[in-house]
Amino acid sequence: MSTDPRPAYKPSWRKPVGMFVILGLIALWAVLVGSLSALIGRLPMMVQVPVYVFLGLIWIWVLPLKRLLAWMETGRWRGF
Repeated sequence: MSTDPRPAYKPSWRKPVGMFVILGLIALWAVLVGSLSALIGRLPMMVQVPVYVFLGLIWIWVLPLKRLLAWMETGRWRGF
C-alpha cells in the first residue's frame, strides 16, 4: 500500500519528439549555412566573422524554438 500522495508520473511523448525535431532543425540549419560557405569564403576575413556570427544567432529567431519548447512542456504552441 503506497502512502505517496503524488500521482504516478507518466512521461510525455512530446519531449523526445521535440528533442529530435530540434536536432533536425539544427542539422538543417548547419547544412544551409555550410552550403553558403563557398560564397562567404570569398569575402574578406573581417566580413566573414560577422556573417557567421549573424548566421549563428539568427537561427534562434528564425526557427520557432520558443514555441516548440512550449509545446514540449505544455502541449500548447503558445505556452510562454
